[in-house]
Amino acid sequence: MLSTKRVLHFNTDSRGRKRIDREPKPKATAPVGRISRISKLMALAIHFQQLLDDGVVEDQSDIARLSHVTQPRITQIMNLLLLAPVIQEDLLHLPKVSEGKDQVHEKLLRPIAAEVCFQKQQEMWTRICTDNFTRTDDRP
Repeated sequence: MLSTKRVLHFNTDSRGRKRIDREPKPKATAPVGRISRISKLMALAIHFQQLLDDGVVEDQSDIARLSHVTQPRITQIMNLLLLAPVIQEDLLHLPKVSEGKDQVHEKLLRPIAAEVCFQKQQEMWTRICTDNFTRTDDRP
C-alpha cells in the first residue's frame, strides 16, 4: 500500500468556484489606524449639502430630524463648508489616527470658519497645523 501526505488549501477564484492550491491565499492586511472624526464630519457636510442641492431634503431642520441630531449641531457641521477649499481638502486627506485622540477637531476649526477671507483662513490653518502635527505636503 502506498500513501502520501500533502497539505491542500481550498481557495475561491474570482467566479466563486472552489479550487485546490498548494499554498494558502494571502490574507489581506487591514489598514492601521482609523479615519479622523473631522475627516468624517467634512465628508458628511459635503453629503448634506448635496442632499440640499438635489432637493432630497428641504432644509437643515429636515437633516437634523432625519439624523436624530439637534439643528445647532447640523449647523456646526455645515459650517465646515465655509472653510477654504484647500483646507477642506486637507481635512479630507488627514493621516489616519493610530492611537490617542484626534489632533484636529471641529471646535478648533470654528474660529477659522468664522473668518470670511480665505487667505486669513489659510494662515490660521497653517498655525494650527504647525502646533498640532506635521503636514505631509508643501501647501501654505
